[in-house]
Amino acid sequence: MSKPPIDQPNLPRRAPAAFAYEDENAAPETSRAERRKPASFSDDVVLTPDEEDPFLNPEQDLSPLPVATPRKRRTSFASIAAGAFGILLSLAFGLWTDALIRDLFSRADWLGYTALTVLAIGILAVIGIVIRETAGMMRLAAVQTIKAEADAAILDTRPAKARAVVARLTGLLGDKPQTARGRATMKETEGDVIDAPHLIALAERELLGPLDRQARALIVNSSKRVSIVTAVSPRAIVDLLYVLYEAARLIRAMAELYGGRPGTLGMLRLMRDVLAHLAVTGSIAVGDSLVQQVLGHGLASKLSARLGEGVINGMMTARIGIAAMDLCRPLTFRALKRPGIGDFIGDLTPSATARNGNP
Repeated sequence: MSKPPIDQPNLPRRAPAAFAYEDENAAPETSRAERRKPASFSDDVVLTPDEEDPFLNPEQDLSPLPVATPRKRRTSFASIAAGAFGILLSLAFGLWTDALIRDLFSRADWLGYTALTVLAIGILAVIGIVIRETAGMMRLAAVQTIKAEADAAILDTRPAKARAVVARLTGLLGDKPQTARGRATMKETEGDVIDAPHLIALAERELLGPLDRQARALIVNSSKRVSIVTAVSPRAIVDLLYVLYEAARLIRAMAELYGGRPGTLGMLRLMRDVLAHLAVTGSIAVGDSLVQQVLGHGLASKLSARLGEGVINGMMTARIGIAAMDLCRPLTFRALKRPGIGDFIGDLTPSATARNGNP
């Protein structure tokens, strides 16, 4: 009599596999990590960690720019010599003008009177230029005075100095429509805040906050223009001239935004301070670390070389704007965050940041 078949559960079938026979006497196989690197790769390649990559973390400033401060004015032998020779040339020009007018009078009276009229118009124009340049220098000096007085008022226990600084700051920015709401807020809370640091911080947030946002927009737009123009320009001299033009335009716009409105001499002094600051800090060439980040991330393999140069020039323009912001701002950054170069990387390379998952 045959036995009934035993019901077996439906077990999952395992796919056939091959097993390697390991010989105990054989030499151990070298692991993949211990194998020799291919000869086509260089040992100098260093991968950037994700937390230090500016395209994955645009808010990180890999090469922070030190705060720019105005240069101290010192009397040098060069300035003394320039002044002396300038006076000598002025006397020579005066004698030449006097001789010219005398000769014209000797030829005809109407020629002499015409020369005197032209000379008077020229003297009035020179006086107007001197007044305008002096006013511009005084406005720049007023900005630096307010900044120094605010730094001193924060250390004082009495609020009198802080109130005086806020009053001067309000007068300086009184013609700015962006500060209308802040000036109204400061007037409403005029007697409520008695602590000097809190009063300066309130003035910074209410009066300079809107101007800081507009300053950031100026830096972003200028950097984008430099990036585009230098990426498509056919000559390096065109790149250099446009970068200088855009830098001068950005510095002037920054000074006018914060109430400076410099003249020609004040503009030259501001540009000298900005370029001297960037040259001292080594930021004029946009730091080797930042260049390595841009190239090491593979951007050069995805974009053209000209576009990469445009991005680098745009970053350099952003650094110039940050330095100009430090020099022209009437208060030191305390209550508000000071912008860094990392804040502009996402604006200059939006496609790269979007590709890595950042909005």
